[in-house]
Amino acid sequence: MDETALEPSCPEAPQPPVALSIAGSDPSGGAGIQADLKTFAAFGVYGAAAITALTAQNTQGVSGVMPVNPDFVGQQIEAVASDISVQATKIGMLANVGIIQAVVGCIRGGRLGRIILDPVMIATSGDALIDPAAVAALRRDLLPLSDLVTPNLAEAARLLETAEARDLVELEQQARAILALGTQAVLIKGGHRPTDASTDAAVDLLVTRQGARVFVLPRIATANTHGTGCTLSAAIAAACASGLPLASAIAQAKSYVHCGLAAARNWRLGAGHGPLDHRAGALRVYSRLETGDKALPEA
Repeated sequence: MDETALEPSCPEAPQPPVALSIAGSDPSGGAGIQADLKTFAAFGVYGAAAITALTAQNTQGVSGVMPVNPDFVGQQIEAVASDISVQATKIGMLANVGIIQAVVGCIRGGRLGRIILDPVMIATSGDALIDPAAVAALRRDLLPLSDLVTPNLAEAARLLETAEARDLVELEQQARAILALGTQAVLIKGGHRPTDASTDAAVDLLVTRQGARVFVLPRIATANTHGTGCTLSAAIAAACASGLPLASAIAQAKSYVHCGLAAARNWRLGAGHGPLDHRAGALRVYSRLETGDKALPEA
């Protein structure tokens, strides 16, 4: 009996850039650490992770949250940063003040690359994911250390203790108010609700000290939106880790999320808000990064 097997072709790959996710765990796989690592892989980036909280959640909602001890959160981050060169870090769910302070201390160590802060406060299901006392600490201590903060409409309003923006004028006003808190750039995500009633589009607004830029793609009609915010910020971090300037990174990330929503629009994965498809658009995005597509100018 011939037991000879064909030897697989395994070419050597170049060393990838590294992105770190500091976020909570979603056992259903659509958001949090799980979504971030899938997204990093889709962009051809090596993903590392530090878990800030364990959650019991699925497409229908969050039934439990168990924050990780703040000192251990810091130990996880230090273990990565002391051994592996990190080009960009995405920060997601930070459940309480102690965890925020631990992350702040690690950022000040200066080894986490570009900081993309997604101020996760409320899940797609409407469940709260952050201690109310932590909002002030995030605003005061963490936001000024970020290169980009990516709130949605509700999170931007919460950061500023005001009502949600109703149109692009108010959206820009709120973005500039958040910018004044010390971050380098603000991307307010309006994708989950129209900010312009005359268009059926997902509109996001980037504001930096150099100016403002609107990112628009057609809105995808789907209930499967679980993890879109996590995925967008992770995709931006991955593109930044690969060397793209901020505006290009955001455009690539928005395109990636758009493809993921379109591919999974009719999924029935769970009885609630299902996930997007993190595989969709991966090859196209990766090929653009490989060829050095940086056609979009820096904002």
